Amino acid sequence: MTTADRLTHIAAPEGVRPGNGYTNVVTGTGRLIAVSGQVAFDEDGNLVGKDDPGAQARQVFENLRRCLAAAGATFDDVIKLTYFVTDIGQLPAVRAARDEFVDMTRPPASSAVQVGALFLPELLLEVEAFALVPETDEAAE
Repeated sequence: MTTADRLTHIAAPEGVRPGNGYTNVVTGTGRLIAVSGQVAFDEDGNLVGKDDPGAQARQVFENLRRCLAAAGATFDDVIKLTYFVTDIGQLPAVRAARDEFVDMTRPPASSAVQVGALFLPELLLEVEAFALVPETDEAAE
């Protein structure tokens, strides 16, 4: 069973404006994976891209990719992304990085929230993800 067979993207439910760069509703079947918010630390705990939202975003998405892989998922399985940014003006850089990892012909549901601060002042964004992968017995089919 492919991801496209398991997930349904509803871009514009009746009476709801279609999103630009996201899907309003994604539904499907499978095992839920929740990935905690990822920030721009490399594997040694060093900040990547101080004062550079694009570099931080690329590291965040690389971290998400690694977390998803650890759970047997890819960005094709992601149903929801939530962005926490310290400056909403950084969204174009975040979207550019996202587009390097996410197939935007079937984008996940998304929310973007500007926050007053993250847990360290050097961090510009944090992104969490939810994904659905086939149940173990579904994967055997």
